[in-house]
Order: sequence, then C-alpha cells, then structure tokens
Amino acid sequence: MRRRVWWVGTAVALAVLGLQPSLANTPSNPAAASRSRVVYDSYILGPGDTLQIELLDIPELSGTVSIGPDGTLYLPRLRALYVEGLTVEELRYFLTEQFKRYVRQPEIYIRPVGYRPIRIYVGGEVKRPGYYTLSGVQATTEDLTDPNTTPEVASGSAALGQGLTTRKSSSAGGSSSATLFPTVFDAIRTAQGITPYSNLAEVQVTRRQPVSAGGGKIRTQLNFLTLITEGDESQNIRLFDGDVVSVAKSPVVLREQVLKAGQTNLSPQFIQVYVSGRVKTPGGVTLPQGSALNQALNLAGGPSLLRGKVEFIRFTREGELDRRLFTYNPNAASDSTANPILMAGDIIRVQDSALSASISVMNELTGPFVGVYSVYSLFR
Repeated sequence: MRRRVWWVGTAVALAVLGLQPSLANTPSNPAAASRSRVVYDSYILGPGDTLQIELLDIPELSGTVSIGPDGTLYLPRLRALYVEGLTVEELRYFLTEQFKRYVRQPEIYIRPVGYRPIRIYVGGEVKRPGYYTLSGVQATTEDLTDPNTTPEVASGSAALGQGLTTRKSSSAGGSSSATLFPTVFDAIRTAQGITPYSNLAEVQVTRRQPVSAGGGKIRTQLNFLTLITEGDESQNIRLFDGDVVSVAKSPVVLREQVLKAGQTNLSPQFIQVYVSGRVKTPGGVTLPQGSALNQALNLAGGPSLLRGKVEFIRFTREGELDRRLFTYNPNAASDSTANPILMAGDIIRVQDSALSASISVMNELTGPFVGVYSVYSLFR
C-alpha cells in the first residue's frame, strides 16, 4: 500500500514537471498517450452547459443533465446542487464526495456534451466595442495548454490555452476555428472588424481563473497579425465565457495591415463615405478597405473645374471632430495630409471657388427676374 501511494505521488510530481512515468500499460506511441488523457482544467461551468454524468455500474444514477439558469444541477438522490463556477474536474470531485453517502467507493466520469453560448467583451481599437454573445459547436472538448503563447499573469499561474476539440458534431455556429469554438478572430469580426489604427500585433486576452487554480485573472499577449499574414493559428486562441479581448491602438495609420485584413473576412470588405460639393456625382461612395480620399473623389466623378479647397470631416470615437481643409492634389501620397486613409462614415466636401461662388450668387439673384419675364412673355 505504501509503495502504491509513493508511486502515485511520484507520478503527480512528474506530471507537474511536464514528464511522464514509464508504465507497462502506457501506450508506446506518445501521440496515443496524449490522446488518452482528457484534461478539463480550464473550462468553467455555467448555466446552459450540458453534461453526461456516468456513475460506474449504476445506470439509474447516470444520465445527461443540464445546468439550470440558477447555476444548479439536478441529480437523482442528490437533488439540486449549485455547481456554477466549477471546472469539470472540480465537479467530479464534488459529486464523488456527495455520492459517498449512498454509494460505496463511487467512480464518476463526466463529459461535457453541450456548451453554452459565451458572453465576452471586445474593447480597444475595433469598430464597435462592447459585449457580444458568441456560440460554438456542441461537442466534446479537450482543453490543453498552448505552449506557443506566453501569459502575463495578473493573479494565479495558469496560462490561457488553445482549446483542442474532439469533434462530435458539425454545427459550427459561425466559428472561424478548426476547433469550432469561438475564437479571437470571431470576437474581432463580431465587433465589426478593425480600424486603420488597430495594432493587431498587440492583442490582449484577459480570463478569470477557477477557484482551484487560485482565482483572480490571467492575461496573455497575442501577435494576432501573424494569423492573417502567416496563418499562425496558435495566436487565434479559443475564448471562454467572461473573457475580455482588447486590441491596441497605433499612433499612426497601419495601411498595409488594413489592406491585408481587407483580404480576409476579419473586417467588412467595403466602407461607405459621403462626397458632396463641387463634384460631378455627389452622394454616398462605396470603396474597398484601405482606400484614400482621392479614390473617393474619383469615384464621385472627380472635382469640378471651378473648385475651391477640399474639406475632410471625421467624427472620432472619442466624440471629437477631425476637420481638415487643404488644396486638392491628385498626386498626393496615400495617408498624407491631403489624401488621408478613409474610415466608414467620413465626409468629403469640395468647396466652391471664388468664381464658382460668384456665378452661384448671380444665378440666385437673376433667377426670379428671369422667371417673371418668362411668365410675362407667355401671357403676351
């Protein structure tokens, strides 16, 4: 008995160090050994999750149950138990202790078979920050720690992990990930994508930890830009309920990034701006992401021959007004003062020149007299 306890303790210690003891019945193939371990140490249970609970050799106490809106799980014999906030492993241990009153040496196995929609907050430099609800697949998940991301720990010691999934269903719910769970990509896309000032190389994800892991929150920094430039899926981690995604803001326009993101479905492919004044066809103009002011003027038929300065107006998310007045320069470089990169909702107005303004005034003054004279001539 002592020898067995010593071996269990040694195995736990080796597992903490990232090593595996060599057992006679351990699969020789490392991949097979990895697949044989299912670790539920990250996912926090909540209302709407569905679990398959098996009490070994006691089918009448086994079955598939869902966590109710009040965070409770209703089980035979045990009745209502409050389980919200526990991980699957914590729940297994809790139920084992509860069933000891009715079963001698109970062996319990728990498998999530349905996941609730998650509610997250997307902030920072995205088109529309706020709370969003994302849905994923109804399937069994295997949550393993992703070694490719280095977490910045605020409280606790666990890292944010990439959710690896053993798929049992094909209902994706709109997820971009191969795991069919909501990811960082889905969060940014749901927030209507990025702006010209979004710095995708600095995306931060903050997550709450289970109580058993010390509670508090952990956060990790992601270089999300490598996903759309190199296809680095390790930076597109799975999101859990309560996560906060924040995109950093660049002090300058990142036009190359906007163009690259525009080639994906991360942001809307087109934006709409409004062009008025001395152009041939004023009105709303639709352009691809990353377009500049001169492109909008060209699509509006170009400025008229008699024109004044160009007025550019943008209402910032901070509630401020960005207003610029400059001379039209068809050869101005993109993202220069006279040819800024456009965002959805920008207003461009080509003002009158001194001559065109004088002609307009003359037309307004002479218009009534011409009309009266025409009526008088008609009656004559």
